[in-house]
Amino acid sequence: MNAAVVVFLKEVRENLRDRRTVINTLVTGPLFAPLMFVLLINALVTRELEKAERPLPLPVVGAEHAPNLVEALRQQNVEIKPGPADPERAVREQDADVVLRIPPRFAEAWARGEPAEVELVYDESQREAGGSVGRLRALLEHYGERGGALRLLARGLSPNVIKPLTIAARDQSTPQSRSGNLFAMLPYFFILGGFIGGMALAIDTTAGERERQSLEPLLANPVPRWQVLVGKLGATTVFALTAVLLSILAFSLVGQLLPTEKIGMSLEIGPRFVATTLFAMLPLAVLLAALQTLVAAFAKSYREAQTYVSLLMFVPVIPTLLLSILPLKTQPWMYAVPLMSQQVVITRLLRGDLVPAPGLLASFACTALAALLACVVTARIYRSERLAISA
Repeated sequence: MNAAVVVFLKEVRENLRDRRTVINTLVTGPLFAPLMFVLLINALVTRELEKAERPLPLPVVGAEHAPNLVEALRQQNVEIKPGPADPERAVREQDADVVLRIPPRFAEAWARGEPAEVELVYDESQREAGGSVGRLRALLEHYGERGGALRLLARGLSPNVIKPLTIAARDQSTPQSRSGNLFAMLPYFFILGGFIGGMALAIDTTAGERERQSLEPLLANPVPRWQVLVGKLGATTVFALTAVLLSILAFSLVGQLLPTEKIGMSLEIGPRFVATTLFAMLPLAVLLAALQTLVAAFAKSYREAQTYVSLLMFVPVIPTLLLSILPLKTQPWMYAVPLMSQQVVITRLLRGDLVPAPGLLASFACTALAALLACVVTARIYRSERLAISA
């Protein structure tokens, strides 16, 4: 049997024997992130939906100056409450999301046909207040538009006079494409899952065996070093792809618990998504396995290797943050950049957009080239006699 296959089977078998590692790598990691993500999103969406359906509690200062406005707000499911003595303090201390203050001159200005001012007191830094402020602002704007239309009718003019432009919205989004913003972090979870899936094995097959002094007898065999490396990288890659597959399946299952239909979105993870994602992730898994093995080769103990390899976890964050902060239009060159190309491919699949075949092939080829270079560098390290020395 080929030496690389023997090493591959050896590493897979030994890793499967370590139940703690298997549970952390293939169970806890792929399942914990989807569960946490779904629970957080579900709680957020459910809370906002319930908040939108409940009466809006609104403290009003000076309600006696605009009884018609107050009554109109009541009819729109707004619960009018007495205004606090200090609205600014009440908002800062989160006793109220928003306070409506009506000045004494409101009635006079309204009677004269002049703009009547009301004040919204709120704290924009309080995320809890965002929905309430937006809801109240929309109600007040609607009331103002209706009042303006009545003023024009009283003067014998059509309300359409002040509407020289009419906007007809033609939204081209779909429920699946609209979910792109909500699930923008999923590509990062898949990439990170591949990283974590192979990390333990990459460390154990290099720094771990070096610390246990079992690497030296292995490398002393009359077998080319590159075959030993291929077997180890192959085992690491398999565990990384397995973790990615489990993450995808976990998201597809727990995603059914999200109330996406209530917010006009959908999360569709089908066979096409799984196959395309695994195809794009295959060379990246090899690249990550080679980099993890390379970094672990410079460590003399398992714990030291964990420290070094953990620093690599920040690398997958870079394209995710870049595309989140700067939502750039997909360009052809992005498919040639490892990590970023996988981010782009998975994001387009989540949105239901078509991934062009040249772009997908470019992503695979360029990432495979980077993986090959990493493997060559790692192979040079494996040829060093100092690799097997544990102290």
